Amino acid sequence: MNHSFDAYVAAALFPPKGSGHQFEPIFALGDGTVQFDSGDSVTAHDGAILCAVVHPSGEGVVTGGDDGRLVWTRASGAEEIADLKGRWIDALDASAETGLIAFASGRDLHVRDSKDAAFSRLFKHERSVAGLAFDPKGRRIAAASYGGVQLWYARIAEQKPQVLKWAGSHIGVVFSPDGRFLMSAMQENALHGWRLADAKDLKMGGYPAKPKSAAFLSKGALMATSGANGAVIWPFAGANGPMGKEAVEIGAEESALVTLVAAHPTGARVCAGLDDGRVWTADLQGRGVTFLKAEKGAAITALAVSPDGEILAWGAEDGAAGTASLEG
Repeated sequence: MNHSFDAYVAAALFPPKGSGHQFEPIFALGDGTVQFDSGDSVTAHDGAILCAVVHPSGEGVVTGGDDGRLVWTRASGAEEIADLKGRWIDALDASAETGLIAFASGRDLHVRDSKDAAFSRLFKHERSVAGLAFDPKGRRIAAASYGGVQLWYARIAEQKPQVLKWAGSHIGVVFSPDGRFLMSAMQENALHGWRLADAKDLKMGGYPAKPKSAAFLSKGALMATSGANGAVIWPFAGANGPMGKEAVEIGAEESALVTLVAAHPTGARVCAGLDDGRVWTADLQGRGVTFLKAEKGAAITALAVSPDGEILAWGAEDGAAGTASLEG
């Protein structure tokens, strides 16, 4: 199924496995609307949607916008969670395990509880927060900023964060599925990371572009990233993860760059969206890629695989969006 929306596609999302909701994609758009695959359209923001995640309940999505509002949107309508008047909310994450929602505006990191409207936490930073990620248990939140990443216990009001320092601007962050490693995307063409047990640094450079997207495969033994002509695959097995090891590249083409990657739930396949509008999937044990969207167009800006592994949803810079079957 294909769509032609009137705005940039900021995110494509699916309800998680076990949520009781059908695996139908939800698209968050640059015009402030949330589009459901059923055809329902809900206006969530008076302006652009800057970030989006699945609600901790698995029903609908939570979005942050340039109108300063954090909104929970379902097909039945939109519900405001927070309003930071005159601010942008441009970093966001949520945890199904704890029901917590974290969002950032400028130097401020806010935490809300989807099950308790009275709960609120505020953590201040010296520089603007550019990326957020909950750990696998949903108890700690990592905030990427200039000079490194700060780790906070999401429910504790008064605390000093653990600071993981590295010079430069950090714009995105992700935990490994086992919680042993924390990886940060840099404003430079590089990744940086830490082994959390001892804060040992992981330096991963050599990218031709910024590696803004990452996905873990093979139960966390591998990590795929964007930022190159193909999907870059790093080994994470063992106590040292990728330290001292080389990456391999899948599906490389000199004429295009991978903008986004997504993992198949089996962990044995990776999907990639390109800056020329194409989308492909590859078996990690195979030798080539299968194009799910072969026609060229605007750069891919949203990519997601359904929890049952049957559907890939994609969205592009010009508002084009669609789904493709991953069966077989």
